[in-house]
Amino acid sequence: MKLRVTVSLREGVLDPQGKAIGHALHSLGFSEVGNVRVSKVIELDVSGPDRAKAEQRGREMAEALLANLVIEDYSVEVSE
Repeated sequence: MKLRVTVSLREGVLDPQGKAIGHALHSLGFSEVGNVRVSKVIELDVSGPDRAKAEQRGREMAEALLANLVIEDYSVEVSE
């Protein structure tokens, strides 16, 4: 089974990497770009046939290590 954990900064938390990308895109002539937010995606192969258990384990991994819960939100997707 595959887990995809997406981690992004919470709304209202300054995203300096997003700001830098937005500024660079404007400098390159992409003036239509508005606010830019950067997220990270962690893809994990996990064993086990139970989707619900895999999703629960993904949330546990996110909360233990993959996301800083003070400033980041996360989502977990499961696929086979």
